[in-house]
Amino acid sequence: MLTVTAQSLMPTRFHPRVDAGFMVKLFTGGRSVVAKATDLSMAGLKLIGDFGSADDRMTLSIPIPGDREVVTQATVRRRGEEELALEFDQLDWDDMFALARFLHPRLP
Repeated sequence: MLTVTAQSLMPTRFHPRVDAGFMVKLFTGGRSVVAKATDLSMAGLKLIGDFGSADDRMTLSIPIPGDREVVTQATVRRRGEEELALEFDQLDWDDMFALARFLHPRLP
């Protein structure tokens, strides 16, 4: 007999996350907001800050430490009291490589 548990219903992450700790600029609701990235993956990031009435889609400017600035569109996937979990839209090759250069040495 097949038993379904709460643990088996949890989705697994395809892209591992690493600690970030740097500031990100997002453009939403006709204004610019600066927030702190707490973690980052090839697919998205989590931000903490005061977002007010942030839209469900926004533009991000992510200064990858020691590398380039990644500018991309993102969609809100989870929203908390003072946090947003965002999923990146299409990234170009240069942006993907910049993310990979940041993530790779920090992976477990």
